[in-house]
Amino acid sequence: MAAGAVLVTGISLRASDTSSSGSSVQQPALGAETVSNDQDDYYRSSELSMDAFGTASLGKYTLNHLSNARVRQNTRLGAGVGLSYFITRNIGIGAEAYSENTTGVFVDSASANLILRLPLGQSGFAPYVFGGGGHQFDRLKVWFGQAGVGMEYRFCPHVGVFVDARGVMPNETKYYGIARLGLRVAF
Repeated sequence: MAAGAVLVTGISLRASDTSSSGSSVQQPALGAETVSNDQDDYYRSSELSMDAFGTASLGKYTLNHLSNARVRQNTRLGAGVGLSYFITRNIGIGAEAYSENTTGVFVDSASANLILRLPLGQSGFAPYVFGGGGHQFDRLKVWFGQAGVGMEYRFCPHVGVFVDARGVMPNETKYYGIARLGLRVAF
């Protein structure tokens, strides 16, 4: 019966599971993930992060008629910064701004997003999805909605790289796509 109780609760006792006073220490069941704010966790709740990134955007026609020549000819490059705060380990909010040219307004676009990430154990990898909206200031001044997916890799608990892609749906113009590659510093 004692062996059956061990299987049901997922707790086993070994010599290494007892403290020096002889009392037993319970180990979590296999597959039970503990969430903590331990500084060794790559992804934590109450985490603030800053991003610096490069962007590449493509218009509707190029996205619908992909070819190497069109992508090379029609891709607009830019740079931006962002700030995110994760309320829990998996749910966060973020804001970002970027620019694709130096001849118009300084900030071409600013947006805010709800972010859902799923850290993959202690591997450093965390796929994420996000959605939100914002305002475009350059050329036509329009509001937009956006949704995307991405992957982050942390080298250590405070420094990582990320890549993501999104579809942007403006209220008055044709949709377009943006890809980002950047560096993230978490506090």
